[in-house]
Amino acid sequence: MAEKAVKRSAGILLFRGTSGGPPEVLLGHMGGPFWSSKDTGAWTIPKGEYEPDETAEAAARREFLEELGLPVPEGRLLPLGENRQPNGKIVTVWALEGDLDTGLVRPGTFSVEWPRGSGLVREFPEVDRAAWFPLGPAADEKILAAQRPFLDRLRELLAEGGPGAEGGAGQGAEEA
Repeated sequence: MAEKAVKRSAGILLFRGTSGGPPEVLLGHMGGPFWSSKDTGAWTIPKGEYEPDETAEAAARREFLEELGLPVPEGRLLPLGENRQPNGKIVTVWALEGDLDTGLVRPGTFSVEWPRGSGLVREFPEVDRAAWFPLGPAADEKILAAQRPFLDRLRELLAEGGPGAEGGAGQGAEEA
């Protein structure tokens, strides 16, 4: 019996500075009927699955564009590492300092049978909206619990001096 391959996913956690407050992170509310009435724990880092013939970084960039309908802003990707989700999927995420207007988000779609068992296939947006949240309790509450470690890692990175700081965690990251 062949062993089932581990699914992999990659994404980009966009963040921006604010005047006088904590940095903010961009999260997308998951689209589709299952998530439509949920808010707490229903937001995600723009990310998606990829196959072994694609690099994690290429997948993260592709998924950002597919999920939000906007190109990845220019800048240096800062590795936040991997995290194994409860379903066994391994997620790799990079942080990127940048900005975008959430009013311009035009998400891609996916198809699913809905209602289940009906035989009716409908299209839903990958994310039904995107929003900026302060990096702290607000973002921690909104994001899927399994992705919370990436917020913690971003906080650690910024506490160490932030992107590009002398000797900080951003040193050595590849240029985007």
